[in-house]
Amino acid sequence: MTALKKTPSNTAPSRFVVWYGELTTSGKLGRRGWLFALPGVLWLLLFLILPGLAVVAVSFAERGQYGDIQWNFTLENYSRAAGNGIFGWSADTLLALARSLWTAGLTTVLSILLAFPLAFFIASRPEKSRYLWLTLVIVPFWTNLVIRAYAWMLLLSPESPITRAASSLGLVEAGAALYPSDFAIAVGMLSTFLPFVVLPLYSSVERLDWSQVEAAQDLYGRGIRVFMHGILPQVLPGLTVAVILTFVPAMGMFVIPDLLGGGKFLLVGNLIQQQFGSSRDWPYGAALSLVLVLLTLVGLHYYRKYGKGVELV
Repeated sequence: MTALKKTPSNTAPSRFVVWYGELTTSGKLGRRGWLFALPGVLWLLLFLILPGLAVVAVSFAERGQYGDIQWNFTLENYSRAAGNGIFGWSADTLLALARSLWTAGLTTVLSILLAFPLAFFIASRPEKSRYLWLTLVIVPFWTNLVIRAYAWMLLLSPESPITRAASSLGLVEAGAALYPSDFAIAVGMLSTFLPFVVLPLYSSVERLDWSQVEAAQDLYGRGIRVFMHGILPQVLPGLTVAVILTFVPAMGMFVIPDLLGGGKFLLVGNLIQQQFGSSRDWPYGAALSLVLVLLTLVGLHYYRKYGKGVELV
């Protein structure tokens, strides 16, 4: 049964439509649709569009002597974001941006590599036990991100079994901790974003049409070719959602690099947090935020443009 159906011209004028048995007009139906959409539109307007416009406006303002905002139009904040400071040009900000891109990209790739076998494993379980496995995947969401970061600090401390095992293998010096380090940041980021990849991938793997996989095998496809032609096109919608849910928040992450990196690994998220916190330089922080948003959109654009067209022949 279709939701919207025009009545025949011999029973009612063409401007009338039947909506679930109710005779109405297209204008009334459109107004009713806008009425239902109004709460969502107002929510986006108040908590997304207006704050975004405020950030854009603040990014062109100046910082006062005492951290206040002076509404004098300037491009100095974007010039500082490009590395131009009072002591000349410096690559520190650009390095933080590049390091953020690298960290977010690496986190996304590693999360996908770990999530694929996990999603297939859960989908292969009996239907009654799948919910248990999915619950175990989302258990980390039940605790605060800061608490999870402190938990990893304990697990990577000098006296932990993980550190002792690494020390016995010669990976770290005896009595040394596994944090602060790049390894600790990678582990913290993976544990944080892995559920965001597993859940959308599982939803696609669960609906996988295995007849297409068998057809690829019947055409003498093996290994990676079967995956690229028989599996990847079917799970691509879930993979796209997983990339967005992982890459976008990972670009602005600052809690995990700050705690597990010991404040030694400056990412753009940490830099923005400093501007809105101790430095009280809101205009510069707003400019960095917009640069971060722009980099994120550029990354998603190139993923959408080239990521879906990769084929193995």
